[in-house]
Amino acid sequence: MRRGALLLAALLFAGGAYAQNNPADSARAAIEALSEAEAELRAAEKASDRVAALTQTIRAYEAGLEAMREGLRRATIREAAIRGVFEAERERLSRLLGVLGAMSSAPAPGVLLHPDGPLAAAHAGMVVGEVVPALQKEAEELRAALEEMQALRQLQQSAVGVLENGLRGAEQARVALSLAISERTALPPRFIADPAQLQALVNSTDTLGAFADGLMSIETLPDSVPEGNVDFARRKGSLALPVLGRVLRGYNEADAAGIARPGLVLATRPRALVSLPAPATVRYIGPLLDYGQVAVLEPAEGILIVLAGMGQVFGNLGEVLPEGAPIGLMGGEMAQTQAFLIEPGQVGNSGRSETLYIEIRENGSPVDPTAWFAVTEADGE
Repeated sequence: MRRGALLLAALLFAGGAYAQNNPADSARAAIEALSEAEAELRAAEKASDRVAALTQTIRAYEAGLEAMREGLRRATIREAAIRGVFEAERERLSRLLGVLGAMSSAPAPGVLLHPDGPLAAAHAGMVVGEVVPALQKEAEELRAALEEMQALRQLQQSAVGVLENGLRGAEQARVALSLAISERTALPPRFIADPAQLQALVNSTDTLGAFADGLMSIETLPDSVPEGNVDFARRKGSLALPVLGRVLRGYNEADAAGIARPGLVLATRPRALVSLPAPATVRYIGPLLDYGQVAVLEPAEGILIVLAGMGQVFGNLGEVLPEGAPIGLMGGEMAQTQAFLIEPGQVGNSGRSETLYIEIRENGSPVDPTAWFAVTEADGE
């Protein structure tokens, strides 16, 4: 009996970490976040700066959807753990329920009678006095576990509708963002490059590095470095990743084909928003080689940030964009509810079918992007 009580107690009260990270509470918080994102989407349609408002809305949706999926994943694991204890302790718990049922149905005088007389009855009463509180405590823990398992199951069932609305709202915000950017008055370019010269460079280079080197040799106006960003070097190690995703391959880490690239590869979800990690001048934007849509950004003199692998890009050559400005969307098809929830018990890059390649070049040479970006352990899981 004591062993089973300890199992249930450990399952229900696994330290302060469980109390602070209750999977049901996490999922409910994500539901609230998605509701707030839906309200933000309605407000963004009337905002004076629709591009900024919609960008914030998409981020809210993406963060809420990720939190929802993680909450449901942890809820599934939690439910399985509770169910596993029940399966392992089924026979003993059945006996416990039988004893509790017999005690509750037995007449009070009958419980106190003993065939060996008053002394034996008193001894039996002492034993019962010690056992009953332990039985009651275990019964309460058992009831709490059953109620939690039922609540987790109901949460999982009700979350489907919330996810459907969240996925639909996120896509509506992406479409609205594309439209708002297309209707936006073009920002004044900080430099002017010869389009023919730029196109010739695109046609003649066969590597990303060669293109970046050639791009720096194209003459531009001398004030092409964004104003107020001369201290960009001070932000080294603190830049936010431009997209919500996880590190798939690190700097110079070979892929399955044995090819190593001097940059980071992030696994992202389809249609994820890509934003500028810092104010920067757009030095190139468009298709390049086999990288899909590419944006080459200059946050400071002699430094280039290359973002490659997008399905759609925003912005024009020579524009100076602020930090957090949308620069593109990842490719792929909009995630469906069941696809978004498939195998929720797994971690890692499940469902992240798109990849964004990030390269940082200083004075013509690639450097490890992790020296610039604040990459956490969670980003690398």
